[in-house]
Order: sequence, then structure tokens, then C-alpha cells
Amino acid sequence: MPGFRSSTLREELAALARLAAPLAAAQAGQALMGVVDTAVTGRAGAVTLAGTGLGNALFFTVAVLGMGVMMGLDPLIAQAFGADDPGRARRLAWQGGFLAFHVSAWLAVPLALLPWLLEPAGIEPAVAAEAGRYVLWRLPGLPFLLLYVAGRAYLQAAGRARPMVVATIAANVANLLLDVLLVFGGAALPDWTGPLRLVPALGAAGAAIATTVCTALQALILLAAVRAVPTGAAGPLPAETRRQDRATLWLAARVGFPTGLHLVAEVAFFSLATFLAARLGTVAVAAHQLAIAVATLTFTVAVGIGQAGSVRVGRFVGGRDRLRARRAGLTAVGAAAGYMACCGLGFLALPELVASLMTADLEVRAAAVPLFRLAALFQIADGVQAAGAGVLRGAGETRFTLLANLLGHWALGLPAMLLLAFGAGLGVVGLWWGFVVGLVAVAVALLWRFLRLSARELAPMVGAASASPAGGRP
Repeated sequence: MPGFRSSTLREELAALARLAAPLAAAQAGQALMGVVDTAVTGRAGAVTLAGTGLGNALFFTVAVLGMGVMMGLDPLIAQAFGADDPGRARRLAWQGGFLAFHVSAWLAVPLALLPWLLEPAGIEPAVAAEAGRYVLWRLPGLPFLLLYVAGRAYLQAAGRARPMVVATIAANVANLLLDVLLVFGGAALPDWTGPLRLVPALGAAGAAIATTVCTALQALILLAAVRAVPTGAAGPLPAETRRQDRATLWLAARVGFPTGLHLVAEVAFFSLATFLAARLGTVAVAAHQLAIAVATLTFTVAVGIGQAGSVRVGRFVGGRDRLRARRAGLTAVGAAAGYMACCGLGFLALPELVASLMTADLEVRAAAVPLFRLAALFQIADGVQAAGAGVLRGAGETRFTLLANLLGHWALGLPAMLLLAFGAGLGVVGLWWGFVVGLVAVAVALLWRFLRLSARELAPMVGAASASPAGGRP
């Protein structure tokens, strides 16, 4: 496929940019919905903002396991395209649909139970009620979220990332409109809006409903785009392609499960910080949520670069070209670090301005400013670890990222967080110093692993998924 046969660093950087730009835009658009939720609920009061932030953190702590399992499709599909076998790639996409519904069914149970645990865990009753409603209204969107991940894996490997941008733009426009309507209600609307004036103010639940609807919209747009990608076959693919294949599902799950655990370890670390911030009071958790929403926006662009690097590395591994796979991975890591350095400078220069754009609450603004300054310190490390996880996934290495996150975040970052926030009395600022420690450790570990791994021959992944149901390539 054009653009996947670069031979110099300059050509590799250009090819990475062509793929990373739409992927990063799509990732940033995903995070932008969270930023809009924060900005809208921030004007509905500190309790609504805190409930939305806590509910979103809890939802993703569970949902991210499913997203990680689905990401096991990334190297399989990329390597199928790299081996010039688009038929096998399409079969894997179909199995991704089955996998999404299986994983959703398993994760629905813990998600439904979470709201009942908040008050016993010490969360203020008003915040716990808002967070619980948020989680329950996000639950119906879980299968669509996982289908979106499956569709994204296929389209990015096929070099067709534009539909993700289209889906993201559509979802963000709809999310903004629905957020304002559902969070504040329709009472303030003009008379000509008719029945919309009867919509009640739903607070955090309204933000969750808006996000669920927009997640479904994104998934449907991507699935339509998947159908439009040529399979390379002379006619329709055989019926076996669209049937559930347990061996393929098991292979994808086996590859993706360590990624899921790695993401759970990472997200749970940050969700724990949100929980601890909630124990420090409403203003503390509101400031934390405000700052983490903006920091997540910059981070997801680095994730998009890492996804592009994963595709580049996976395709070169599929084509058995170790040197180009190594160059592709290092180019992605360097690009992510450079981008995040620029973001860090912005956080250092304009923390008051960014905080003022997110909330009108002066107390929350003042508490968020030092958090933005700390975010500036870990931007480069955050970019390196995001891209590092992506390029390692492209090479089929998913277990080490789990180990690196357990060591960096939980063995080093968490003790630093507890010591500084509660032992030294730094409060929410101490929590964010724990972020700095954990992210730097993970970044160093992942970069070391990719350098070591790419110094030797990288073999494509083989297994049940590599076999064609019809026997051979279509």
C-alpha cells in the first residue's frame, strides 16, 4: 500500500505524519468530548462537575479493560495488511465485532455495581449520587465504544483514517448541543423550540446520555467506512468470514488482554487519584477534574501518534523488515515527545487562561493553576510512554507495557502520591507529583524495551488468525 515503504528517516516522518494527523485528530476529538462535558458541567456547579469527573473516571477504569482487549486486533490486522493479505484483515474485523459484544457482556456487571459502592467508600452523598447516575447512563454505550475500537483498528491499518475524523467531528458537534440541553434542561430555550423546552435538567446524567448517544454515532460511521474498504477478493468473501471463529477470538483476546490490564493499571492509577482528590473535598476534586481533562486532551494526540507508529511498525514486521520497523518506532516516539514538549510550554505560560476557560468558579480556578504547572513537567514523559506502548504493540509486545505500568505507577508513583498528598500535606498538588514520578518511570522503561526488542529480528504473529477459512489467500 502506498506510504508504507519509506526508506529514509525523512520519508518515514512524512509517512508517519500523514497517518498520525487524522488519528491524532480523532483521539483529540474523543478527549474533547470529555473537555466539553467538563466545561458544561463546570458551569452547573462544583457538585455536578465533581460527579461527572468521578463517574467518568470510574466508567473508564472498567471500560478500558475492554478497549485494551479489543486493541489486540491492532497488530494482527496491521501485520495482515503488511503481509499483503487484505482478506485476512477483513476476517479479523468481523471477529472484532463478535469480540466487542462478548467483552461488553462481561464488563456490564461490575459497571452496574459500581454506583452502590461510592457512599460506603467515603464519597460525599451528593457527589456519589451524580457519579452513580453518570456511570449507569454510560453503560448502554459500552458495546458501541468497543465496536468503535475494532473499526478504528481496521481503518488505521488500511491507511484510511479520515472516517475517524468525520465521526469525531460529528460526535463533538452533537455532544456540545446535547450537553447543553440535557445538563441544564430546556426551560431557558425560546418558545419556538416546542417540546425541547420540556427536557428536565439532568446534571451529570445528562452529560452521560449525550456521550452515550455520540459514541453510538461514531461507531456506526466507522462500521460504514469499514464496509467500503476493498478486500482484494474477486467477489464477496465466503460466508465463513462473517461467522464467529473461537480460535481467532482467543488469539485476539490473548494478544489484547495484557494491553487491557496495562490500560486498567494506568487508568486505575489516575482514577484512584480522582477518588483521593474527592476525599480532599469538592473544590479539590473539581480542580483535579478540570486539569486532568485538559491534560488528557494533549495526551490523546500523543496516543494518536503512537497508534500511527503501531501501524507502521506492525506493517514492517508483517513484511519482515526489522530495520524499517525500528526506525518507524523511534520516529513515532520522537514525534510524540516533541509535540508534548510544546504542550508543556503552553501549560507553563498560560495556566490561568486555561483554567478560566473551563470554569467560572474562582476557587476551583485557583486550585487548578498549580496542577497545570505540574502537568507541564510530565508532558514529554507522557508522550514517550504513549508512543512507546503503541510501537511495542505493533511489534506484538503487550506484556512488558503491563509490567512497566505496574512498576512505574503503582510501585513508584502511588507511594510518592500518598506520601506527598497526605504525609507532607500537599493535598491535590501532592497527588500530581505522584503523576510525575510514575510517568517518567514508565516512559524510560518502554523506550528501553523497544530499543532492546528492535535490535533483533521481529517475527510476525502467527496462529489461527493467519489461516484463511477457504485455505490460503483470497
